[in-house]
Amino acid sequence: MSFSCIRLSKICFLLSVIVCVVLLLLIPRFQASWRSRSYPQPRLPLLLNVSSKNDTLLQVESSSTDRLDDETNNIVPLMKEDLVKQWNNYVIDTRRSKLKANDKMNGSPINQFNSMMEDHIEPTRVTAKEKLEQNDVFIAVKTTRKYHKTRLNLLFQTWISQAKELTFIFTDWEDGELRLRAGDRVINTNCSAVHTRQALCCKMSVEYDKFLESGRKWFCHVDDDNYVNVKNLLNLLSAFSHSQDVYIGRPSLDHPIEAADHVRNDGSATAKFWFATGGAGFCISRGLALKMSPWASLGSFISTAERIRLPDDCTIGYIIEGLLEVKLLHSPLFHSHLENLQRLHGDTVLKQITLSYGGPENKRNVVTVDEVFSVQQDPTRFKSVHCLLHPDTLWCPPLMVK
Repeated sequence: MSFSCIRLSKICFLLSVIVCVVLLLLIPRFQASWRSRSYPQPRLPLLLNVSSKNDTLLQVESSSTDRLDDETNNIVPLMKEDLVKQWNNYVIDTRRSKLKANDKMNGSPINQFNSMMEDHIEPTRVTAKEKLEQNDVFIAVKTTRKYHKTRLNLLFQTWISQAKELTFIFTDWEDGELRLRAGDRVINTNCSAVHTRQALCCKMSVEYDKFLESGRKWFCHVDDDNYVNVKNLLNLLSAFSHSQDVYIGRPSLDHPIEAADHVRNDGSATAKFWFATGGAGFCISRGLALKMSPWASLGSFISTAERIRLPDDCTIGYIIEGLLEVKLLHSPLFHSHLENLQRLHGDTVLKQITLSYGGPENKRNVVTVDEVFSVQQDPTRFKSVHCLLHPDTLWCPPLMVK
C-alpha cells in the first residue's frame, strides 16, 4: 500500500512537470496573439505654401502688403489648368488689361461693360438697370492717423469735394480738425494703427457694419491713396441691380488663390477663390452684403478672418466666393499703387474708376496725363486728373475752365 502511494505521487509529479512544460511552450504564442495592434499615427497638418530657396515667391497684391503677419503665407497659387478653367467666365488678361467673357454672357450687363472697355467707349453708354443717386452709394475710405494731413488732405481737395455725401472716412484716431471738416462722416474705428492683418480686418468689419446701418444700395471700399472717378463709378454700378449678387473689382493675381479653410464644417481642408484687392478698391451690392451677414456682421468678420488667417480683402473674397459661391466680376478699371500705372496715359486715364500712385520707394509710378500741373507741383497726378475731369474747380488753372 505504501509502495502504491509512492508510485502515485511520482506519477502526479511527472504529470505536473509535463503540464508546466507545455504551458511554458504555449506562453509565447498567447503573447503574440494578444500583442497590441500598431495603429496609424496622426498625420501632421497640411502645410500650405511650403517652398524651398529655389521657389519663386509670388506677391499677392492687396491692401495688406506692408508688414503683414507671416500667417498670411497660407496663401498659395492655384496652378492646375482644370481648376482655372472653371473661372473662365471672368478671367483678366494681364497682358492686355481687358476683361474676357464667354458667349454665355451675351446680353448681360457685364458683357456690355466688357465691350465698352475693349472699344474704349465712355461708361455712360452702358445700358442702366437702375438710376443711381450719389446717396445710394457708400464709399468707405480706409486711412490711419499718420496720413490725415497728407493723403486725406489731397482727397478732400480733389475727388471727395465732388462726393461729400457718399464718402465716409474710417480711421483709428479721433482728429478734431478732421471731425470739423467731415462731421459724422468720420468714423473712429478704435482699431489699432499698426498695419497688421488684425488691424485691417478690424477696420473692414466696422466699414461693413456701418454700410448695413446706412441702408444704401452699394458698398465700395477704397484706400486713402485712391482717386475715385465718381461719375464712372455710378455708371458702372447702374448697369446692375443692387438686389443682385454683385462683387466687382480687380484681382491681384491672374488665378484663384488657395487657403486653409477652418470655417466650413463639410470636411473641406482648403478653399479656392478669387478676391478683389483692397488697394484698388471694390464694390458689393446690398443684396450680396446682406447674405454675408453670418460671417461678417457684428464682429463676425474678424472671427472669420482669424479662422482662415487671411487679411481683410482676401477674407471678403473668401466669404463671397468660397462660402456664398458668388463669382467676382473682374474689372480692369480699378487700379492700385502696385501696378505699372505709367501704362495709363492720355484720355484712357479719365475713363478709369480708381487710380493710385507709387510710394516713396517708387515715386515715378504714376499715371501720365496732360500737363496741368508740373510733377513737382503734383507728384501724385491727382490734381491734374481732377482738373481734367472738373475744370471748373476754383483752384484749377484758368485755362482749364471751359
